[in-house]
Amino acid sequence: MASATRISRQQYVVDRNGKKKGVILPLAEYEQLIEDLHDLAVVAERRKEKPINLDEMKRRLKQNGTYSTVVNDYGTP
Repeated sequence: MASATRISRQQYVVDRNGKKKGVILPLAEYEQLIEDLHDLAVVAERRKEKPINLDEMKRRLKQNGTYSTVVNDYGTP
């Protein structure tokens, strides 16, 4: 997620009157914004889903075979 203290290196595209019409961002900053936008869309999509507890999540991960991958990637739960 974008940091509030990060200094952005954007450049503005302006019309003849000096009115801002577009922006040029460093690629890494653009990609981070797209990732953040995607994350927000997923949150909005799943907003009404009922939360599950940790034991239920482990059960689901074991059932679909990804539990050991998660444990290996993030350590022993």
